[in-house]
Amino acid sequence: MKRIVLSSILALALSTTVVSCRDAEEKAKSAAEQASEAMEQAGDDIKEASDKAMDEVKEAGKTMKEIGEDAADKAKKAGENIKDGASKAANDVKNAANDAADEIEEEVEN
Repeated sequence: MKRIVLSSILALALSTTVVSCRDAEEKAKSAAEQASEAMEQAGDDIKEASDKAMDEVKEAGKTMKEIGEDAADKAKKAGENIKDGASKAANDVKNAANDAADEIEEEVEN
């Protein structure tokens, strides 16, 4: 009788161990699937974030280019204004010198 009881207990222990191993295997598979899905989602999120960052860098580059072009245009206009101002000042000096020379000539002739 002891053998039957011990055999029954041993059979019960073995069946519990087999069931526990199956549960552990299923849980491990489920955890592996969840980890795989999480890694895939993380990869997608990283790609999306890098695409967004690249778009923002491109937009910043365009803005910098526009600012640079605007600054170049303003510098060119300033240079043209300086040139025009210098030319006008030179003409004014020339005209004043001519007027002074004409007045001197008139004084000498009189």
